[in-house]
Amino acid sequence: MRPDRIVVGECRGGEALDMLQAMNTGHDGSLTTVHANSPRDVIARLETMVLMAGMDLPVLAIREQIASAVHLIVQQARGADGCRRIVEIAEVTGLEGARVLMQPLFRWEGGQFRGCDTVPLFFETLRAEGHDADLSLIRVEGDTAFAGGRRPEVAR
Repeated sequence: MRPDRIVVGECRGGEALDMLQAMNTGHDGSLTTVHANSPRDVIARLETMVLMAGMDLPVLAIREQIASAVHLIVQQARGADGCRRIVEIAEVTGLEGARVLMQPLFRWEGGQFRGCDTVPLFFETLRAEGHDADLSLIRVEGDTAFAGGRRPEVAR
């Protein structure tokens, strides 16, 4: 059996290790849900859940698995009006030392969803595959940061 996608309904414990291992075997487009307060907290929750699996893995090895398997984190929250909405999309950009690096791509601010002036790393892959990567989606209105083709630094 060679699935194209792996979907885990909700990670709540040690199954996070199995999920990360499966995602690191070339199953692009896999997804799961995790309860956390922010995209950064998702990383900490995944680490904790992997440790719940009872395997004696070093935290650095767990972070390497997370940085390799997780590309995007989409955070949903309930607003003051009671409606659920996506409030942030963050990209996992790699590992530096023992820290998983992330950069915000989009945030819900001032009643609207806005780009964070950060070019996602996967845009390069899209372009290489012949897809048009529209930078206007990530720009804040009136911003000229991309006028000279400058790529913003990765947030740490």
